[in-house]
Amino acid sequence: MNLPSNREIGFDTWVEVASDDAILADAKLATTHVVYDPEGVPHLRLAPDGRCLALEGTVGHHVSCTIYASRPTPCRFVQPGDDLCHRYRQEHGL
Repeated sequence: MNLPSNREIGFDTWVEVASDDAILADAKLATTHVVYDPEGVPHLRLAPDGRCLALEGTVGHHVSCTIYASRPTPCRFVQPGDDLCHRYRQEHGL
């Protein structure tokens, strides 16, 4: 999910997709889950509420990633229960 601090300043793209990430090699996933910013940089597509479109379930309870095997590099850095996970959960009030 896009952090509230990002949304407050109008930053509506969050997870950048690297040119060699698997999601770009899958045309169906790329069409559904990737959006390009004005500079042509690919990012994961977000729902209007800032939630990643690939996130399924109820945030704060149980969620899963529907593109887990092809998730972009930044998503691979955050692991359930690690420091980044706790920081992001805290910023979302979870």
